[in-house]
Amino acid sequence: MIVAVWAPLLLPFLAVLPARRLAEALPPRAAAWTLAATAAVLAGGTLCSLGLLTAAGLLRLPPVAALGHLSPRWLAAGTPGTPVAAAGPAALALAVLTACAVRTARRHRRDLGAARTAVEAATADARAVRAPRPSVRPYDQHPDTRPPRAPVRRARTPWAQRARRLFTTRPATELAVLPDEHADAFALPGRLRRPGRPVEPGRIVVTAGMLRALDAPERAALLAHERAHLTARHHLFLALAAHAAVAHPALRALRAPLGYHLERWADESAAARVGDRAVTARAVGRAALAARRSPWPDRPRHAPAAHGGPVPRRVAALLHPRPTGTAAARRTAALALAACLALTAATSLDATADLHHSVEAAQRQLPSH
Repeated sequence: MIVAVWAPLLLPFLAVLPARRLAEALPPRAAAWTLAATAAVLAGGTLCSLGLLTAAGLLRLPPVAALGHLSPRWLAAGTPGTPVAAAGPAALALAVLTACAVRTARRHRRDLGAARTAVEAATADARAVRAPRPSVRPYDQHPDTRPPRAPVRRARTPWAQRARRLFTTRPATELAVLPDEHADAFALPGRLRRPGRPVEPGRIVVTAGMLRALDAPERAALLAHERAHLTARHHLFLALAAHAAVAHPALRALRAPLGYHLERWADESAAARVGDRAVTARAVGRAALAARRSPWPDRPRHAPAAHGGPVPRRVAALLHPRPTGTAAARRTAALALAACLALTAATSLDATADLHHSVEAAQRQLPSH
């Protein structure tokens, strides 16, 4: 346990570089999944190590050992690499990480809630005054905004039903055209049904100013891009990256690459949908220019959008797809990343098993002391 409990705290510093190199050599969808899985595994290993350090240190305190009917002398001999002094900093770190994670979750929830309220108010005002929509009625019922009709068998329990709906169904989407001259467009994720609250479908929010800045084929590409964000639930990837960055400082370096590859994922989906990579690239570039000049003031900061990320790099990737790198470089990065992730999982399990065996031994040795 001496080495195993500390290894997951150090491995993220080594795993970030091969993860980013491997993501650059993969298609956008595979790259996004690779970065998200890397962040999840490394953050989980960090939290596991901090929890084990806290538990091992606390169990060696006489009052805590007496509550668990443990032998402090035998427990100290079984966990020599975890002094009592490590429990304090580890517990403090866990408390700080928990507070930061809760604050991050509340900030995301408040940000999306404010955006939903603003969209509802804008659309309600438009209906009240019967404001005319821009000349885009053929796209109001565009195939990229129609809710899918995929029947799903109901699960037996509410929690299982919600999990099944989350991972096996495509989220329904609606198109919300805001009568606003600010140019903006983004994917506003929906919410699952809860007691007293109906299900809220995801929305493709686009302003009249943005629609006027694009021609008809570019509007189709824009809608397809935002629909790809909602269908693949890219907001969950972004939330995972935000919480992983809170868990370990080295994982902050994965947030920007993950955001870029999510946008590239949506770009490729839109290009396949409209059948023209040049039109998609032109839509991304013109949307970014229009949004930069006059963005919608109530746009959520954590919602994916077609004009997010490094736009020139995305446009270049659409117009001139480059090879994904040499097989040797891709293999080297994959092996290095796999080794880091495997060591993180193995050392976390080994440290947990060592602490469990030490506690069992301390319980058996208590009568002799």
